[in-house]
Amino acid sequence: MDAQKQIKKLMEERGWTDYRLAKESGLSHSTATNMFNRNNAPTLPTLEAVCRAFGITLAQFFSEGNPLELTKEQQTLFARWSSLTERQKNLLLELMDKM
Repeated sequence: MDAQKQIKKLMEERGWTDYRLAKESGLSHSTATNMFNRNNAPTLPTLEAVCRAFGITLAQFFSEGNPLELTKEQQTLFARWSSLTERQKNLLLELMDKM
């Protein structure tokens, strides 16, 4: 999959400019424009920020043709998961295994 093309497609669907993508994702404007102008592939943290801005998960971003539908509760869980540290993620997974 071409990540830049997918990002561009999602931007076009929303009528977003590079500036709007940067603002919504919390990325610098130069990071957003360099993905397209310099053909820089986005890093995983950049891609996570972009997905958060679009209100989708990485799984949804990479699902070609079959977008996953998440409930509001699931979207909240994924959004909160993204803000956890690695230690917090591991602790949460351990807790869930014990439930």
